[in-house]
Amino acid sequence: MEFGRLLSGDPSRSSKLYLAIGLLSLVKAIAVRNDRERFRRELLDAGLFIGVGIALRKYSQLKAQKRAELESQVPDWLAGSGADSSEPTLQSFAKRQFGQRSESEPEPTITDRARGIVSSL
Repeated sequence: MEFGRLLSGDPSRSSKLYLAIGLLSLVKAIAVRNDRERFRRELLDAGLFIGVGIALRKYSQLKAQKRAELESQVPDWLAGSGADSSEPTLQSFAKRQFGQRSESEPEPTITDRARGIVSSL
């Protein structure tokens, strides 16, 4: 699995998934303990999955802590409550600053772009 994809989304949810797979693999290792080679493979798999799950859990906690720390440093007038639409919020400020399109604005198709170019000539 790609590392960037592993960290995208909800790392807390992913950590629970990896921990569950690791525990199942550990149970499987115990079930095949008489076969030494297979026991080692299953134990190694269990260790890797549990390790990744714990690392993702720590990452999730660190991410939440940093987000809370950053949000506490943002001035109240900039963060806004979002209840009054006339007040600028941090999200609207970021969208305006970085030129993001709103979700309701669809991406122009190639046909629309071509028509725009032809009409400007």
